[in-house]
Amino acid sequence: MKIENCKFPSMCGINGFNFKNPELITKMNRVISHRGPDDSDIWVGEGFSLGHDRLAIIDLSPRGRQPMWDAEHKIAVVFNGEIYNFKELRAELEKKYRFISQSDTEVIVYAYKEWGIKCFEKFNGIFALAIYNKQQEEIILARDRAGVNPLYYYFNSRQFIFSSEIKAILAHDVQRAVDMEAFNLYFQLLYVPEPRTMFKNIKKLPPAHYLRFRNNQISLERYWQVEDFSNLSSYDDAKKQIKTLFRDAIQKQLISDRPVGVFLSGGMDSSAVLGAVKEFHGGKIKTFSVGFKESTDPNKFNADFELARKTAKHYSTDHHELLVGPEDIKDNLEKIVWHLDEPNSNATAGAVFLLSQLAKQEVAVVLGGDGGDELFGGYPRYYYSALISLARHLVPGMIRKLISLKLNLPANEQRIAAFLCQKPALLAKVINTGVINQQAATSYLKRRFFPNHLCNPLLNQCNQCSDFEKYFMNVDRQSWLVDESLLRTNKMSMAFGLESRVPILDHRLIELSARIPTAWKLSLLQRPSAFQGKRIWRDAIHEYLPNHVLNQQKRGWFTPMAKWLRGGLRDFAIEILSPQNLPAEYFNTSEVQKVFIDHLESREYNLNIVWATVMWTLWYQEFIKHS
Repeated sequence: MKIENCKFPSMCGINGFNFKNPELITKMNRVISHRGPDDSDIWVGEGFSLGHDRLAIIDLSPRGRQPMWDAEHKIAVVFNGEIYNFKELRAELEKKYRFISQSDTEVIVYAYKEWGIKCFEKFNGIFALAIYNKQQEEIILARDRAGVNPLYYYFNSRQFIFSSEIKAILAHDVQRAVDMEAFNLYFQLLYVPEPRTMFKNIKKLPPAHYLRFRNNQISLERYWQVEDFSNLSSYDDAKKQIKTLFRDAIQKQLISDRPVGVFLSGGMDSSAVLGAVKEFHGGKIKTFSVGFKESTDPNKFNADFELARKTAKHYSTDHHELLVGPEDIKDNLEKIVWHLDEPNSNATAGAVFLLSQLAKQEVAVVLGGDGGDELFGGYPRYYYSALISLARHLVPGMIRKLISLKLNLPANEQRIAAFLCQKPALLAKVINTGVINQQAATSYLKRRFFPNHLCNPLLNQCNQCSDFEKYFMNVDRQSWLVDESLLRTNKMSMAFGLESRVPILDHRLIELSARIPTAWKLSLLQRPSAFQGKRIWRDAIHEYLPNHVLNQQKRGWFTPMAKWLRGGLRDFAIEILSPQNLPAEYFNTSEVQKVFIDHLESREYNLNIVWATVMWTLWYQEFIKHS
């Protein structure tokens, strides 16, 4: 089947604020022009300014430019993303409205005009958008259900500013200060969860939410969430539904007039995406994989890279490979930090950055396998959690209650924290306890921040749930997947104007996965060393998986960063973590040195805390200290 042509504006950058200043909105556009290198435009009125940087996938005509207005010049939209079902919506809206372009942006304009904020519930896509209602003198921001596209805002009771990236908000004269709660959360989780950012007073708009700014006030509302966790009764029917929705998502997300490729990691999910793309793609597919140089343990660090090579050969793709070494990371780290906007401790960010640079030379769009693990139980922590759940069911209730009371935490929250948080005793050593509020560092890090900011909002409905792992996956989907993984991929790919699509995170698949019993995803009969997970997902999409992928056990995607810090990046890290560079108001500098030396001399494996500190310090120097 030939890839269908249509008029998407594609991934872009949007900006705006609640006052008139053409120079400043132009400056914001310029700051994030990498997101939309093909075109830039602004609109300035008495009370609002809007800006848009455009990455054109097809429609280069002036009719596709943004901000885009309705015929009566009452509604304007700036939009970053894709509405995959825009043709169906347009067919319905054309009964009442006259369209002058072929873009999905115009569908947003008239969908809002017809249905108001209910239009967001009708969109199947990935988006971050702003709607200006001239008659009501209000701005509405909205973000897609899965949280694929980022959107930030700042409000100080007078100025309301929004953008696709934080650095454009910083083009204004806003305070650059560290958000201390975000600081503590970062060193526990290794990323900053929404709605916070590392900048005080700059916030993320949460996924599946819209924000209304009117009469100098903001209000925030959720327009979608997974609510039905009831178990399906038929394994075969569920398997068929998974395949049907997956195929439909792939077909919808292949729409483009510019070349489309696949990020091929070698694992099950990206391999399945490639296999399904092959079903609908008439030509030779371009695939892209990254591996690592100077690896002393190739089976650990490049095993999936080798699998990707086999998969590419199996599907006869036009395969492109990149090998990354420590010098490549060092040479690009300042640019990586700048594009990330916030500190991100995931050592794979540099590899994604460089792979995106390579891919952009060949394609404008890539499809990836994000979301399969969170939806269908791909992480070993779900397996271990399921073992804990089984054990809890076998332990008398009174004993369970006594254990929970002694730990001073509900059992479910404690379990999530144990799997997702860094060791509190180690953090208490390296972080200056003066910045950790009033309480003892270990107690504060372990028991206050994490449950209040992550567990409570996402787990309050499931403390008595008999299928706890289903909710554990839901926590991961709404937290780490959005604010670490998807955000990292978006920033690293959009640094080169490369659009990344995520078909497994179609909201219909998300809703379906919530109704699949954990027992259909995980097998407790497996040995931990042979863990695979995603049983029903594997069964549903097995025809898209070559045999060499089908029976592979789950492996995380690791870089040799721990070894590089002892080798090619050693001197660089020593300089960054030196007392001259490490801000003493945030860190116990002598303890940081000890922790780093323990890692260098292989006494302890301290990669997470060391790299988190390196990335935070580079961010601090870039955005706070030298701004």
